[in-house]
Order: sequence, then C-alpha cells, then structure tokens
Amino acid sequence: MRSSSSFTRRSALIAACALALGAGPAFAAAPAPLTLGVAIPTATHGFTAGIVYWANQAKRELEAANPGMKVIIKAAGSTPEQANQVQDLLVVNKMNALVLLPLESASLTQPAAQVKNKGVYVTVVDRGLTNPAAQNAYVAGDNGAFGRLAAGYLAKQLNGKGNVVVLRGMPSTIDNERVNAFNDEIRKTPGIKVLDAKYGNWNRDDAFKVMQDYLTRFRQIDAVWAADDDMAIGVLKAIEQAKRTDIKEVFGGGGAKLAVKRILDADKLVQADVSYSPKFIYDAIKMTANARLKGQALPPKTIVPSVLITRDNAKQFYFPDSPY
Repeated sequence: MRSSSSFTRRSALIAACALALGAGPAFAAAPAPLTLGVAIPTATHGFTAGIVYWANQAKRELEAANPGMKVIIKAAGSTPEQANQVQDLLVVNKMNALVLLPLESASLTQPAAQVKNKGVYVTVVDRGLTNPAAQNAYVAGDNGAFGRLAAGYLAKQLNGKGNVVVLRGMPSTIDNERVNAFNDEIRKTPGIKVLDAKYGNWNRDDAFKVMQDYLTRFRQIDAVWAADDDMAIGVLKAIEQAKRTDIKEVFGGGGAKLAVKRILDADKLVQADVSYSPKFIYDAIKMTANARLKGQALPPKTIVPSVLITRDNAKQFYFPDSPY
C-alpha cells in the first residue's frame, strides 16, 4: 500500500516540476543546442558516489531524448579543482547552463557569480552559496524534516520514555538545521532523555569511535540517532562488538540502499530511515534542462521533501543498482 507520506513526496515533486516547467518567471530563451555543465564532488564516499551515479543517469536520459544536447559532468576532489572545472565548462565547453553542487559554499560563490554574469543559467544544489545572488535557482533536500521525522519516530518507538544518544555530522549549517529540528521535536516528549550529542563527521570510522565512547559511559541506551546511514554502520559495528542488548533502535538517515535493505529484511535494530537521496542531483539536472529548453526559469528555491521510510514504503526507496 502506498503511504500518505510517499504520496505527499511524489505530489510535491510533481508540483515542483510543474512550477519549474510552467509557472516560473519568464526567462530569455536558451541558445540551441543546450550545453549543460554539471559540477559535483568526486565519489569519495557512499553519498557522493550516489551523486555521481544519479548525475550520469540524468545525462543518459536527457541526451537520448534531446539530440544535439550535451550534458558535461565534471567531478572534483577539492575546491580549487572544482572552481577550475567551472571555468573550463564556460571557456572550453561553452556551456549555457550550470548545475553546481559546491564542495564549499564560500569558495564556490565567486566562480558561480562569474559564470552567471556571463549569461549562464546557474542552479545550485544542496550546499548553498554564501550569496544567493550568484545563482538563479536552488534545489535541496529538507534538512528540518530530516531531524524532525527521526525524533518523532524514536519517541513513538520508545513509547515516550528512554535514553537516546546522538551522532552529529560535520559542523555546518546543514547539520545545525537537522539537529535543531531533532531537538525541538524530541523536547515535546519529556520522558526522552538525550544523553549526549557528538560529531561523527558523516564518517563510519569516526562514528564507530563515538559509539564506543557512548557504550563505555552509559549503561542504558535505548536508541541511537546516527543522523546518517554511513555513520549508522559504524554505530552498529560498535554495538555488535560490545554485545550490548539494551539498544532497541538505530536510526540513520539518507535512504542509503544498505539501510533500506535492512528495513525490507525486517532487521531488529534498523526499522526505519528518512530519505535524503542523492537523487536530488538527478531531479535538479532534469528540471534545469527541461526548463531551459523551453526558455523558462526554475522557482528560486525548490525543497525536495524528506520522507519517513518504513517497511510500508521501503520498496519505493530501494535502488539496488545505485552505489548509495
């Protein structure tokens, strides 16, 4: 049965695409054929591997459907490399639209502004720029819902009472949004006590060490908000090595296929997740391309909803061919 939350997500995406294709403000027609540059981080871990995978999926589909159109993907491992790639896309490849997921917000703001001033249509994804005037459109996941849905789910699973430990991502605006939303929601259930919240840096090894510390310091832990599926792997490994049986739930985040598969397999510790799929790069590329082919603009800001994933809807979020 299709859940109401998944229906809401699908409806929101359809509405966003409709806005992108028909309801946005008028914009000068794109030169034909369209050359769309895509600047993204290289695949250093699961999530960015998913970014690369979904970007290439969009490229294949768009070029097959639009003869003459070029989608040129550049993946960078550092901020200077990405800035140079953006410049090359302008000078060498003559792009007239850019989809940019910046490695660092501040350092990529000026390069984005420079290409926008040259007439290139710029869509920024996920990590925003420090000056929104450097972009035409912004597409991102819902970081507030990422934290809020986790807190509401854990409070319900624990019947309103228990001890929870938290692993944060990296110090960033995204992490702050998620954790603030989690804290605001968990405070609505006074019987839930957050024992501690430390940074795991969205890294399996760091998360393993943080969880080892928690297991040593706290005799009773009822649930873990790992705040990322990669970190959840480190958490689960630490729990397994310590042979702790008090923990009832490990909630990660991101909708990684390894987490969704555990949900489908009725894993005892991983029973739910929240979507924050790298597929939003696919959505952003296709929305940008389709709008520019029609000489239209995207809405200034499009938020792809985060959805609670349970066994009821997990099949809709399981992409076995994706690296993430």
